[in-house]
Amino acid sequence: MHAIGIDIGGTKIAGAVVDELGTILAEDRQPTPAGEPREIENVVVEMIERLSRGREVTAAGVAAAGFIDASQSTVYYAPNINWRNEPFREKLEARLDIPVVIENDANAAGWAEFRYGAGRLVSDMVMLTIGTGVGGAIVSEDRLFRGGFGAGAEIGHMRVVPGGLPCGCGAHGCIEQYGSGRALQRMANVLADAGGIGQPLAEVRARNGALSGTDISELIMAGDPGALAALRELGGWLGQACASLGAVLDPQLFVFGGGVAQAGELLLEPIRLAYFDNLPARGYHPEPEFLIAELVNDAGVVGAADLARVHAGQL
Repeated sequence: MHAIGIDIGGTKIAGAVVDELGTILAEDRQPTPAGEPREIENVVVEMIERLSRGREVTAAGVAAAGFIDASQSTVYYAPNINWRNEPFREKLEARLDIPVVIENDANAAGWAEFRYGAGRLVSDMVMLTIGTGVGGAIVSEDRLFRGGFGAGAEIGHMRVVPGGLPCGCGAHGCIEQYGSGRALQRMANVLADAGGIGQPLAEVRARNGALSGTDISELIMAGDPGALAALRELGGWLGQACASLGAVLDPQLFVFGGGVAQAGELLLEPIRLAYFDNLPARGYHPEPEFLIAELVNDAGVVGAADLARVHAGQL
């Protein structure tokens, strides 16, 4: 049984035909159109039609960053797209002859890791995607957690610092402001301003005009003490957040994806240390594993396709 997964990003829309084993059989990429929702709708419909030609496709899943309702039909709010209470599934199904499901992009990526990646051997897993922001997905007892209104598992907006840094969501002190790629850049700039171990960071900033994520990543991989110190600070905040999640959810596994997760064990080590330092009643119950995501850029389309099968009752 083949399903199509679509992943709507800020700059590109990715699509793929995916079989029941999570294997991608065909792919497509198109730029994300700026402007009215109808333009994105047209791109998605044309992509699904193009990928369906000559294949037996039974369902399609569409993943996007934003709040999706519990029926997986309406996009309440999408920060990077001009969608407000957008009945996206209804509009797509009116133009297509297959069932469609709408899903949050982090949920789709987390589900893909649970089914086919790092989490395939567990029943309870938490995934955090560490990119420009912090996304999250929770799987409990083999089921994707969405919450009563469909907008659960917004881990990036869990508060870790009361009265802390302002967040784009309107709150203050969210983990997104302390554990994201943008937070890593801010921490690296603070070290660059201080001199000392931050001197190489300051030199790269002076040469390039600003410290980019790529600059910091390259310095991390080269073993630069300042860049590694910034990464450890970031990992410490993420570990604290995971300890709070662990006390509530008791997952067997934490999985980390997104661009910052390319640092691998250099990121996981400070996360583990902070997690165990802040875990209630440590030593009196089993401890989770911490792993890097395996599917990387394919997770969104694979997870969206698989969730379309779940929604259609084909699993």
